[in-house]
Amino acid sequence: MKKLYILPILFILFFTSCEKVIDVDVPSIEPKLIIDASFEVYFNRSPVTAKTIVKLSSSADYFDETIPAVTSATVFLTDVSTNTIINFSNTNSDGNYEPINSFIPADDTSYELTVIYNNETYKGFATKVKSTPFTDVYQGDETLFSGEETELKVSFFDEPIVENYYLFDFSENLFLSIDDRFFDGNDYNFSFFYQEDEIELPNRVTVKMSGITKDFYTFFEILNSQSGQNSGGPFQSVPSSLLGNMINTTNEDNFPLGYFHISETDTFTLDLVEKN
Repeated sequence: MKKLYILPILFILFFTSCEKVIDVDVPSIEPKLIIDASFEVYFNRSPVTAKTIVKLSSSADYFDETIPAVTSATVFLTDVSTNTIINFSNTNSDGNYEPINSFIPADDTSYELTVIYNNETYKGFATKVKSTPFTDVYQGDETLFSGEETELKVSFFDEPIVENYYLFDFSENLFLSIDDRFFDGNDYNFSFFYQEDEIELPNRVTVKMSGITKDFYTFFEILNSQSGQNSGGPFQSVPSSLLGNMINTTNEDNFPLGYFHISETDTFTLDLVEKN
């Protein structure tokens, strides 16, 4: 019996002695300006409200734990049809630039976003994308593989004829983008599952559905596949130089990362019932 105890100890000593510490030299990358300007117009509220925040940050090296906020930029929006200027300010010095005066993007109006930073000018254009309201959102009782998932059942009506693209935000940095190629002009419903072994669900969640362009749909699909879910949001880290619709008009080689987009957005808040 003594040999049965000695043999595992010898194996442990052998493998421990073979361990080596390898230093990986990761090259430092020149920081890029990240522009997260995803505006949301809550069209189904009375009165209509909007979230119009331009979040500016700087890309960091792969192993850096924090994303530096950019607090010294000049940001403004131009209504292309009237040349009206909407100025933004970074009141809290946190990289979140908000309109100085209340502003709700209008229908069928093109807006130009301008960001001036480090003596370089970045510009991009966007027009509000129409959406549709939720028909219903409720908690289901189905599960997937582990039996520990929480189901949300979502339903809405898709406007016919035009190609529609949607972005869903299920809280907890969980996103889903879909297009209507298989349900154009019909009622549509699907299930979304929270993996309870991966996240700690709150008692209440707010689900968002936004209308998006085809270009932003493609951009988001690639970005989300690279950054992954539960990573702090798709714009928290940028693992590759994925080009958005913002252009550096001063120095095209120093292109920014991120996107400027305006969506009609509907929201639905519900309390989750703990499973027995």
